[in-house]
Amino acid sequence: MLEKLLAKIEENKDQMIDIRRYLHENPELSFEEVNTSKYIADFYKDKDVDVQTNVGNHGVKVTIDSGKPGKTLAIRADFDALPIEEATGLPFASKNPGVMHACGHDAHTAYMLIVADALIELKDEFEGKIVIIHQDAEEVPPGGAIGMIKDGVLDGVDNVFGIHVMSNKPYGEIHYVPGEAQNGRAKFVLKVQGVGGHGSSPHEANDAIVAASYFVTAIQTVVSRRLSPFDTGVVTIGSFDGKGSFNAIKDSVVLEGDVRGMSEEVRKKIEDEVKRIIKGLEVMYNVTCELDYANDYPVLYNDPELTEHIGAVLSEANLEDVTEVVKAGPMSPSEDFAYYAKEVPSSFFYVGAAPVDKEAFPHHHPKFDIEEGSMMIAARAMATVVADYFSNDQSENK
Repeated sequence: MLEKLLAKIEENKDQMIDIRRYLHENPELSFEEVNTSKYIADFYKDKDVDVQTNVGNHGVKVTIDSGKPGKTLAIRADFDALPIEEATGLPFASKNPGVMHACGHDAHTAYMLIVADALIELKDEFEGKIVIIHQDAEEVPPGGAIGMIKDGVLDGVDNVFGIHVMSNKPYGEIHYVPGEAQNGRAKFVLKVQGVGGHGSSPHEANDAIVAASYFVTAIQTVVSRRLSPFDTGVVTIGSFDGKGSFNAIKDSVVLEGDVRGMSEEVRKKIEDEVKRIIKGLEVMYNVTCELDYANDYPVLYNDPELTEHIGAVLSEANLEDVTEVVKAGPMSPSEDFAYYAKEVPSSFFYVGAAPVDKEAFPHHHPKFDIEEGSMMIAARAMATVVADYFSNDQSENK
């Protein structure tokens, strides 16, 4: 089965690149992905599969049924863009002002469509079902995975696999991470309410900027003084809305913060400490505070046994253009694939996509780009683990 899959993927290499470039030119933000969703659904038109649209919100679920009893494996690719003005200078740069594919989701969709097409043609070669999850809204909390799960995308699914292309990893490398792989996340909005007044008479007012500034400083002690040195946590204040007149004392300030942790215990500890500091702030500065604190993406936990097996399979596969398969450590960004992994044993792994002949920029940067060959590596890698999953030997082992 694998040789036939790889051959069909190779046949459609140029189509994969064309799809990625079309999507890159025509990006859409989360919850506005009507055209992208339709483009994906139209790809499957007249193919022998079941296609469900508007799963969750704009998600697309494709079921490839072999007609024979067996396991059900889901493989997932996301497709939303980001509110960033593109500065790559690519000939296929975004046509939509202020919107670009700055995280590789265009590449995810392109490689997945080609892999899915090959699996459809070869569905007589395996026993069971394969569910293709084309997911919207990965970039916007609480994430598009939640809605798709609520709409039944995992009904009957035994395991889920996913891949992310990474511009910060060398082209040719595949990384896998058993256990905790990516941070969980929370977001909070804090309004600090004081009393406004004239800049010349601070004693007649209560400066919200002073109180809020102390909070920004104090909150940094949560990680440095409240977490174990062996735990991973991050607290970032990304927005401080204190704009006003230079000679007026601000009556209220709104801050927005981002929290990351590599365990649910760390996330809970940080939340408790944030709330404790806010109580102290109210007493110390005689202000009132309104806090909206929301945990969203969980810690991404890769099933260790499944992920170790995937690493071994990829290491032994000798795939074209793959220079190394690396057992790597966890990464700090969050990823809503974590919701699937909470429901069924899953594995999310990573394909190096750093450009070979130009500077590599990080994800979410206006100049973010990938080495397009990484899509073929992702396609070959996914085909390899899917073929292994449905092999007789693997079925017996499980």
